[in-house]
Amino acid sequence: MAFFQNSVLNKHLNAQDADAVKTAYQKFTAYFHNPAIQQNIRDAKEEQFQEGFLRELFVDILGYTLNPQPNFNLTTELKNEKGAKKADGAILTRGQDPLSIPKALAVIELKGTDTKDLDKINVQAFNYKNNQTGCVYVITSNFEKLRFFIHHSVEHLEFNLFTLSESEFKILWLCLRADNLLSGVPLKVKEESLLEEEKITKQLYKDYAAFRNDLWQNMVKNSSAKDKLLLFKKTQKLLDRYLFIFFAEDSGLLPPNSISRIVTRWEILKQEDAYKPLYDIFKQYFGYIDTGRKGQKTVDDIFAYNGGLFQPDEVLDSIQLDDEILHPHVINLTRYDFQSEVDVNILGHIFENSLNEIESITAELEGQEIDKSKTKRKKDGVFYTPKYITKYIVDNTVGKLCEEKKAELGIIDEEYAKGRRNRKKEIIKSLDENLQAYRNWLLNITICDPACGSGAFLNQALEFLIEEHAYVDELQAQLFGASIVFQDVSNHILEKNIFGVDINEESVDIAKLSLWLRTAQRGRKLTTLNNNIKCGNSLIDDPSVAGEKAFNWQKEFPTVFQEKDKKPFHITWVTHNSRTSQRMIDHKVKKGDAFWLEDEQEVVVAKTIKEIVEQDGLNVMAFNSCGDHIHLLLVCEEEEIPNIVRKLKGKSSQQLKEHLQIPKEEQFTLWAQKYSTTYIDLEEQLWNTVAYIQNNRLKHQLHTYTDNKGLQPLVSITESDSMQQSYNHAFRTEYKGGFDVVIGNPPYVNIVNIEDVELRKHYQTSFSTFKNKCDLYSLFIERSFILSKQNGLLGFIFPNSWLGTSSFSRFREKISKDVSPLQLVELPPGVFTDAIVTTVIMTYRNMKPNIDHNVILFQLKNQMFFQMEHKISLKTVCSTDNYSYSLEPQINLKSGQFKLGDIVNFSLGIKTSDDKRFIFNYKKDDNSFPMLRGKDIGRYSKSFNGEYLWYMPELIKEKAGGRPRVLEHYLKPKILIQDIAKTINCTYDDELYLVNDTINVIHEVKSPFTIHAVIALLNSKLCGQWFSRQFPEGLHIKINQLQEIPLPEVSENNISELTTKCIDILKFHSQLNSNTTQYTDLLQSKFEIEKLTTKLQNWYELEFKDFLKELKKAKVQLSLPEEAEWMQYFKEQKQKAQALKTEIDRIDKNIDTMVYQLYNLKDEEIKIVEQS
Repeated sequence: MAFFQNSVLNKHLNAQDADAVKTAYQKFTAYFHNPAIQQNIRDAKEEQFQEGFLRELFVDILGYTLNPQPNFNLTTELKNEKGAKKADGAILTRGQDPLSIPKALAVIELKGTDTKDLDKINVQAFNYKNNQTGCVYVITSNFEKLRFFIHHSVEHLEFNLFTLSESEFKILWLCLRADNLLSGVPLKVKEESLLEEEKITKQLYKDYAAFRNDLWQNMVKNSSAKDKLLLFKKTQKLLDRYLFIFFAEDSGLLPPNSISRIVTRWEILKQEDAYKPLYDIFKQYFGYIDTGRKGQKTVDDIFAYNGGLFQPDEVLDSIQLDDEILHPHVINLTRYDFQSEVDVNILGHIFENSLNEIESITAELEGQEIDKSKTKRKKDGVFYTPKYITKYIVDNTVGKLCEEKKAELGIIDEEYAKGRRNRKKEIIKSLDENLQAYRNWLLNITICDPACGSGAFLNQALEFLIEEHAYVDELQAQLFGASIVFQDVSNHILEKNIFGVDINEESVDIAKLSLWLRTAQRGRKLTTLNNNIKCGNSLIDDPSVAGEKAFNWQKEFPTVFQEKDKKPFHITWVTHNSRTSQRMIDHKVKKGDAFWLEDEQEVVVAKTIKEIVEQDGLNVMAFNSCGDHIHLLLVCEEEEIPNIVRKLKGKSSQQLKEHLQIPKEEQFTLWAQKYSTTYIDLEEQLWNTVAYIQNNRLKHQLHTYTDNKGLQPLVSITESDSMQQSYNHAFRTEYKGGFDVVIGNPPYVNIVNIEDVELRKHYQTSFSTFKNKCDLYSLFIERSFILSKQNGLLGFIFPNSWLGTSSFSRFREKISKDVSPLQLVELPPGVFTDAIVTTVIMTYRNMKPNIDHNVILFQLKNQMFFQMEHKISLKTVCSTDNYSYSLEPQINLKSGQFKLGDIVNFSLGIKTSDDKRFIFNYKKDDNSFPMLRGKDIGRYSKSFNGEYLWYMPELIKEKAGGRPRVLEHYLKPKILIQDIAKTINCTYDDELYLVNDTINVIHEVKSPFTIHAVIALLNSKLCGQWFSRQFPEGLHIKINQLQEIPLPEVSENNISELTTKCIDILKFHSQLNSNTTQYTDLLQSKFEIEKLTTKLQNWYELEFKDFLKELKKAKVQLSLPEEAEWMQYFKEQKQKAQALKTEIDRIDKNIDTMVYQLYNLKDEEIKIVEQS
């Protein structure tokens, strides 16, 4: 949407004092439009003009009072409430109290005119805003341009002060005039705009849907075609045509009021007895838009926009539509102002509704019932992405690449701001060449959304690239003193830079339409987009699985992916000092001892080379290791050879060094620097080379596995499929290239919800990250890594379900080891209006990560992104078996030599698989034992609920899934741990309870630890927080996870003290449980309350008046004498209960303190735990 809604803005503009605005504008132009003053401002340094700028604009024209004048409301250098940093200026308010301390209502951040990209100072400016309580507005300026923000940085108004027209000045005045801003007018206009936009959007959505439904039904009625679904899709295309006309007539692309004039002509023809159906006239007009038409007046000319939308369509050209259907709807919709009232982003909602309609119609035609809760949008996992999300992802992928390229070329705004005067020609030439190099790079960048939907990300990328080209234009203008604009930039971007794929044809059509509407210009043909925005299944290229939607990326986008020119090469390299080169002879270099690979060492080297071949998908037809040299027959592009050989030599040398246990700091040279490459151009020569390599050990009379069994592993490697690939496999068609940037919001669909079994099997065999209940979004991201260039950037928004759950462990491993994760953004619930899903944003670079790399964390609050203080250590992630990620600060437990799994024995609870048969609320016979469920235990507590488990192991095993476990593990003192919990809750049991499968059991603890000491450690706040961060699944406390808990170094005294504290806290918990249960039992029996509320169950935490309120909720009304009696009893029992609770809390805190000390936690680490 526009910053302000047009009708709302006009209402407030009309309320301004027109004479005052006109006078102010005259004063404004006298200063800011003066060429001499403009030049002096450009020549001035930032610090020289800061106060002058505030005085000239804000004081003299906009009516503020600058500090130190009395009752000032404008100041320079306002210090943050926290920290020492200062904003360049601020507008202050005292609210209703003129004597109160002024508060910042707006912060001002200023730069010199040599800062062209004002986006660069957004973060700094908004950091100042966020450090001023109650601040609403942000103003940034480079003295020439001024930007005005309300609340967040997603959108802004921009004013060019040096060229500002009177109409633009009126908006500046409305927003920044002292009386207006201090009384909240800009915020009021914004809030009214949002309400009006929502109202217009809802009404348009309603009118559009009515038009669509009536059109379709009329098509079906009047058409002989039996394919209703086809007719509905044609309805969508017809609607797209009308939508284009609605936008075009309001934005000057087509003659104004085109729809109304067509309707008027139709009415005249009726009156003149020359009737022609209204739709026939529209079809004629569609043809004009496709091929063009010269009007009687220039304003009536219709340009041939083409683009594909208006090309002849057999179905649309042959159908008939009734006038009484078409006429009222087009008249109704043309009343909207599609230039100012309607944003193309609304198409996202129209698109969603269209998909729902198609699903309903399809189900209806097939005689199915449609589940309204599983609409097409939800089933396909499609949700329209908000602007602030698309902008963030584009800025941090496309924008990041641009910043890196500018830094590489040395493009600095300030150098171009100096212009040409008094500068050497060589400098001007160099600056111009750098700018041209950047422009050429920018013209060739490729950006893809593999699940583009209605085009939200593609539109954002388009907007970014248009602005970036404008930035280059501005730098050129500064350098040469004249405005130079790159022509047809938007069309070039659509044709060369932006690519999208979606499985839904309707999505593709809407995406194209939205891109056309953003870029269409009068008198310029529309880009067809058929080569860039395509319909297909981004994940499947096999027609036998995906049918006509099968999508081969390399064939569909030949400008992005190029077929490799693969050739066979015989490559050889030798060990250090094993050969004497001509260079050594010429320079009389003394040759050292030659390195000879012993049998075991050859295996290490060959194994490393094989791993690289398999990981990188290299095409090797033959391989052999021969003591002091390596033979390799490699099929690849010639330009690939240096990097491949460098990696094979480097990695194998590194692995052998580690095998030989040579210290890291000690130099180790395994291979000679050079290598030999021979191109094989004849097939006969190829097979001779294969045979030569395979028999090379025999040629050199080296050991083979027949006379040395230690070489069997080497032979296994040499003769493996990956090192002896077939001709067809090695020479198969492969591609190079890829997209510079891949971005998007992939579908959220759990694999188990995909009904097509064959489809699920295909995903399982085709994607390395597939596992159990993973999701389509993780497969999309895996595919995107393949689609992107080496060192390319990727950015996605997707659910946070991948962070810790086991089904995404392969996905986490992939993003931790194969690519470099850069940023992870925690998003609040509600990003998607209709989606009950919590999401994150993650950006990556397509390159192997450095193990010491840290992932930067951000949080989104009020559409603003804030960097967190802590980061995620990739080394820590990769040190765990399941590669878990946690958004919480990491807690590192400094352990001794043991983990929990080393000193305890676990057992799972009993699973009957038929509770009705084996669990009773009475003791059936001598084989019945009292039992507990997970809900019956807590930290240091348990409560028997009268259930008995009939323990008949053979009968239990009769039913699939029945697990009787080992009875002896339960009939002894033990630790009980809740299975379904967010953190560790455990207690002690010496009453020999059996437990079901919602409780895990530790039935043995090895000396010197004791059961009670282990309970104290597990129930400590530190262990609980560590566990939650290490295993953030939050559903089950699993035994294999508990086994990983590091144990501290402890003395016998430590264990004795923990044991004593645990026994004490268990005792007090037992007493508290007994007292509270006695009280609640009395309540239930006295007042016949069937089920107590949670508050009544914890009655001792209530005040007596609140206790009475809870009784009333249970429909218990006490008389005054009864209240007096119960008050006395309540106070007595509460005092006893709270005394026990106080003692429990004291011991609990003592245990936590002791555990912090045992793990040697620092104060800041303890603070993280305590504040969580």
